[in-house]
Amino acid sequence: MTTRLWAVLPAAGVGRRMGSTVPKQYLELAGRAVIEHTLELFVNHARIAGVVVALGVEDGYWDATAYAAHPRVRRAPGGAERCHSVLNALAALDGEADADDWVLVHDAARPCLRPDDLERLIDALLDDDVGGLLGIQVRDTMKRAGADERIDATVDRSSLWHAYTPQMFRLGLLRRALHEALEAGDLVTDDASAIERLGLAPRLIEGHADNIKITRAEDLPLAHFHLQRQGRI
Repeated sequence: MTTRLWAVLPAAGVGRRMGSTVPKQYLELAGRAVIEHTLELFVNHARIAGVVVALGVEDGYWDATAYAAHPRVRRAPGGAERCHSVLNALAALDGEADADDWVLVHDAARPCLRPDDLERLIDALLDDDVGGLLGIQVRDTMKRAGADERIDATVDRSSLWHAYTPQMFRLGLLRRALHEALEAGDLVTDDASAIERLGLAPRLIEGHADNIKITRAEDLPLAHFHLQRQGRI
């Protein structure tokens, strides 16, 4: 049987750093909610079998979005942390997806992912033994802070990357990696970290710096600019 691809969007965060009463994934961006821009890349993708969105239990915004009743989108309960949400989303695929199927986990608040970066990631990893993620090499001088926010050291940036999403791994492997991390009390902040705990080395696929994650208020106009440049709005 040919392995399939599924997309998972953890979207249970409340976005406290935005300083808004509305979770960041539901903020207005060019006339639509941020999450709608993100979802359209996966829902309309011919190679992706379906999408699971992990939402907060008390989410009062999802039902008003354009994809709430879409036949290729299903809802899963969000968890206390991102890793819990991803695990819940994987559980929602039980009975339909196989352990060898690929899962692309993507932040709901990254609406500016380029379609060609998504294609390059999939093409590069379909035959990979481990999986991997989009990222870009660090360009700035990196400092490690010590006490009182004073510089402790300058870090060699030559082998440093910014980790982006999507992160693409086999469903069974990712589920095992997340379970083991949680059993050890390690609340991993991305899926690659869980895979690394197994002694595996995910592959880094270079993307573009405009794949920003909306975290602060100033990110919204920047995301609007990037979507315009990409011709998506």
